[in-house]
Amino acid sequence: MVPNGYLIFEDESFLDSTVAKMNALRKSGQFCDVRLQVCGHELMAHRAVLACCSPYLFEIFNSDAEPHGVSHVKFDDLNPEAVEVLLNYAYTAQLKADKELVKDVYSASKKLKMERVKQICGDYLLSKMDCQSCICYRNFASSMGDGRLLSKIDGYIQEHLLEISEQEDFLKLPRLKLEVMLEDNVCLPGNGKLYSKVINWVQRSLWESGEQLESLMEEVQTLYYSADHKLLDGNLLDGQTEVFGNDDDHIQFVQKKPLRENDHRPMSNSSSGSLSPSSVNQLCKHEWKYIASEKTTNNIYLCLAVLNGVLCVIFLHGRNSPQSSPSGTPCMLKSMSFEVQPEELEEKLLSPMHYARSGLGTAELNGRLIAAGGYNREECLRTVECYDPDKDSWTFIAPMRTPRARFQMAVLMGQLYVMGGSNGHSDELSCGETYDLNADEWTQVPELRTNRCNAGVCSLNNKLYVVGGSDPCGQKGLKNCDVFDPITKIWTSCAPLNIRRHQAAVCELNNFMYVIGGAESWNCLNTVERYNPENNTWTLVAPMNVARRGAGVAVYEGKLFVVGGFDGSHALRCVEVYDPAKNEWKMLGSMTSARSNAGVAVLRKFICAVGGFDGNEFLNTFEIYDPETNEWSPCIDAFTVN
Repeated sequence: MVPNGYLIFEDESFLDSTVAKMNALRKSGQFCDVRLQVCGHELMAHRAVLACCSPYLFEIFNSDAEPHGVSHVKFDDLNPEAVEVLLNYAYTAQLKADKELVKDVYSASKKLKMERVKQICGDYLLSKMDCQSCICYRNFASSMGDGRLLSKIDGYIQEHLLEISEQEDFLKLPRLKLEVMLEDNVCLPGNGKLYSKVINWVQRSLWESGEQLESLMEEVQTLYYSADHKLLDGNLLDGQTEVFGNDDDHIQFVQKKPLRENDHRPMSNSSSGSLSPSSVNQLCKHEWKYIASEKTTNNIYLCLAVLNGVLCVIFLHGRNSPQSSPSGTPCMLKSMSFEVQPEELEEKLLSPMHYARSGLGTAELNGRLIAAGGYNREECLRTVECYDPDKDSWTFIAPMRTPRARFQMAVLMGQLYVMGGSNGHSDELSCGETYDLNADEWTQVPELRTNRCNAGVCSLNNKLYVVGGSDPCGQKGLKNCDVFDPITKIWTSCAPLNIRRHQAAVCELNNFMYVIGGAESWNCLNTVERYNPENNTWTLVAPMNVARRGAGVAVYEGKLFVVGGFDGSHALRCVEVYDPAKNEWKMLGSMTSARSNAGVAVLRKFICAVGGFDGNEFLNTFEIYDPETNEWSPCIDAFTVN
């Protein structure tokens, strides 16, 4: 077309062809005039192309003293693979990155001020976020200073806090434990107001003491909530300083009585008792932010907050009568699964454990039920409880040497064995220990050759097997299978699983070992494998009806009973049984409460399910299954019938 005497022609293929050729020139190093040195790797490119897409590099090139020479730009904090992704994008307008590389691409785009790429990577991370990964993603967004990403993640946390609180990343967060004493007929305020008061108390405590936040977390802190809605230090029962509201951006103190010399650091000279502006600025140097909270049971609150720039869990326990704070972690209140029961029915319920526990180790030993370790919203536990069915009571026996959760327990040659797991600070443990009932003590056993969390543990032919588990990042299952000889004290390897698994249920039946369900990454499995120690082989058998991870398993009268677990969306109540003679699974009566990561064992002729997580609460409750009636019951009468 030639309007007004001008020749106009648009070649639709020219741009794509030119782009492809330029990228090919870059990769072959032709006509390149910039060298990017990224952590020991050298990447060649063309200055003009990079200057067009990266404001950061434009500034560097624009100030280059020798613009006609070859520019050298060095990065010691970026991933070379991520920078290569950005170079491809600069030349082709196509962003292609493996999902494991997206965070590094985000970091590199932030450094190079490529805002559009940074936003696309952030949106991708949000699309992949779930309850298992959101704490990790929030830490990343915080380190990047991305307010938009943080806002969206915090919104997700507010909607899913209870489920998030069960995940390993949440359990590893530092936690502040508070007991709040309440006057008669006084209730704690709504969550937002309550935690703004708590955060103010933390700020004031740190300012007065000059200590670090960690010092407040070393033991349970006691506060007092008065009838006039004031939050006070526990020692203020004797009268000292009141914790105040935050008015006009100044933190206010109200004196109850004059401070004694050396009681606290000196206050500002302000006659109003306010902190000086410089003190406030120091307190606000790092972020202080309330994110989300939930009331989990009666007068027990859970909160996620940023304290002095640190993502923390605040665990708050309201008590109705002023009393001294315990020296250790307060016990969880009884599960509210049976909130309002007639008095006569309450008396018939099986006694609950002293602690709520999920991801615990459970076994029967000498006619008693042993429940060890596990975690709740407070911490990983090292305490061990023993249930006596004759007395319907739980008593403590010697605690484990190491706090641990997400492990399994087995009985081998009359002794309990626990291996691996998580202590709440480390993803996987390699240490193990064994319990001698007669000595009432735990002793160490040789460490695993591979750190393991969420592994299956089973005794077979007088040896201890540890199967599967989580990889170091906790995202993928393992195929590893190791066996321990208690006589030689040596670990050896045996054939690997056919399918990667963590949080699988493991048990012995008829001289075979069964590994049931679990998850490869977070996708739950219904597949089942059987190990034959005679020829060191794994064989797939009939799959379960329901895919599940974190289920419990017990063997009774030649059959496998798989109990509860998590299907990827919900904690499960359903139970199924495997008949090895028929190689088939059949559904049974469901539990009275959903339970994932519960402890399961056979006691007398009953299958016991204890603790776990029901999707909202960590449980200390206990229920039993009678195979003859195909019914579950939380009542003590079920133990005495027949």
